[in-house]
Amino acid sequence: MQELRGMPVAKSLREALSQEILRLKESGTVPRLAIVRVGEREDDLSYERGVYRQFEAAGAQAETTALPETVSQRELEDTVRRLDENEDVDGILLFRPLPGHLDEAAVCSLISKRKDIDCMTPMGAAHIFVGDKEGHPPCTPQAVMELLSYYGVDLTGRRVTVVGRSMVVGRPLAMLLLQKNATVTICHSKTENLAEECRRADILIVCAGVPEMITKEYMREGQIIVDVGIHAKGDGLCGDVKYEHAREIAGKVTPVPGGVGSVTTVVLLRNTVESAKKRNSRSCGKG
Repeated sequence: MQELRGMPVAKSLREALSQEILRLKESGTVPRLAIVRVGEREDDLSYERGVYRQFEAAGAQAETTALPETVSQRELEDTVRRLDENEDVDGILLFRPLPGHLDEAAVCSLISKRKDIDCMTPMGAAHIFVGDKEGHPPCTPQAVMELLSYYGVDLTGRRVTVVGRSMVVGRPLAMLLLQKNATVTICHSKTENLAEECRRADILIVCAGVPEMITKEYMREGQIIVDVGIHAKGDGLCGDVKYEHAREIAGKVTPVPGGVGSVTTVVLLRNTVESAKKRNSRSCGKG
C-alpha cells in the first residue's frame, strides 16, 4: 500500500509560489487572506492552523475574524462587507457550514469575484461547471486534483466514484474530474447499494462528512482511496474512511491528517496570490 501524503505536494506548490510572492513584495504588495470563522468547531480550527503555517512559510499574510456561534445575520454580513471593501484584502475565506440560523447564500453573495478564492459564490460555481478559466477553483476539490496529478494518477477513462454531493466539494470535484476525462459517479446518502458502487470504482473519493463511514465492505483490492473528510476523534482527528481498513485493502490511500488538507491550504495560498497579482497590476497601472 502506498500512502499518498499531502506534504510533498504542498512543498512543491509552495516553492513555486515563493518566487511569485517575493516579486509581489518587491512591488509593495503582500498577499493577504481574511478568514471569517463563526464558532470554534475543531475541524475549522485545525484547518485554520494549517492555513497560518502555509502562509507564514511562504511569506504571505492571513488573519482571522472570529465571531461567536450566536452572531446575527446582520453582524456577519457587515463583517464580510467590510473585508470585501478593504482593498488590501485579496481573498475572503468563510468557514462553512454556518450555524442553522444564518443565511449562508446571502453572506457568500457579498464576496466580490476577485476575493472569492474558494468558489463560494454562484458565479464562481458557474465557472467551474462551464469549465472555463475564469474565477478561482474551490480549494479542496482542486487539492484532490493536485494530489492525484503529483502522484502520477492518470484519470483518463478511469471509473471514479465521489461519495458526497455538496456544492463545497462533491459536485465541483465531479466537474474537475470530468475535465480530466474520468468517468464519474456521484453517490450520496440516498444511493442504493452504496457499498457496491464504491467497490466498482478504480478511484474512490469520499467527502460525505460522516466520520469513518467507509469501511472494508466499501473497498476492493488495489483501489485508490482519497479521504477528504476531517473530524475530531478523541484527542486526534479522523476522516470519512476507516483508515485501518483502507491500509489493508487499498493500493493507494490518503491519510487524515496529512493528506488532502495539507494541499488544500496551499491551493488557498495560490488563489490568494493570483488575486494579489491582480491588485498589484491595478496599483501599477497595468490593468
